[in-house]
Amino acid sequence: MDVYSEILGNVNNSDDWNHKLQNVEIEHIFLDQWAAQKSRLLAKGDQGNEYPIALKRGSQVTDGDIIYYSPEDNKAVVIKIELNPVLVIDLSDLVTKSPEDIIRITVELAHAIGNQHWPAVVKGTTVYVPLTVTEKVMLTVIDTHHIEGIKYQFKKGQEVISNLEPQEIRKLFGGASHEIHGFEHGHAHSHNHSHSTGHTHTHYDENGNPHTHTH
Repeated sequence: MDVYSEILGNVNNSDDWNHKLQNVEIEHIFLDQWAAQKSRLLAKGDQGNEYPIALKRGSQVTDGDIIYYSPEDNKAVVIKIELNPVLVIDLSDLVTKSPEDIIRITVELAHAIGNQHWPAVVKGTTVYVPLTVTEKVMLTVIDTHHIEGIKYQFKKGQEVISNLEPQEIRKLFGGASHEIHGFEHGHAHSHNHSHSTGHTHTHYDENGNPHTHTH
């Protein structure tokens, strides 16, 4: 079995490759965002064929990468990566506010995000938060805090990835749980560490209903 150790090109940023593949049979390999972080994996195409991929250490595939192309066989194999949505919080309106208001609002936002143990990436006046629970729960958390001066919406992972550095991409798409957290115990997530006495948490179930507990 052949091992694929080289990326030949990418259909998302090359007109030349798009022209080459115009009338070519394409087998797609669909990977989730965690599998795509690996430099070595045994991938399976949508036609049932297996493709051992072994890139250089520290490398990883990206959406649209071509790992196989044969004009003689009239065939190509292309990677498709399915990224989770990202909550994008726009803070650009804060620049017109007083320093005191900016501090207050950003602390309120940090409390809302940190209280749920959500990781975040800050780029300029934009905060990116990965999907670790359902979209409904995340929006409920932000809505409940009534934070003034911010705008927020979910965007597809592929729409924001071009704005990010590799380490930020890993934080948003490779650092969360392999599953969107479930709700076995009525929480949006579980704990694996302790808090000081008197610390209160409010979490939300799959219907957006709050649940508060104190440590």
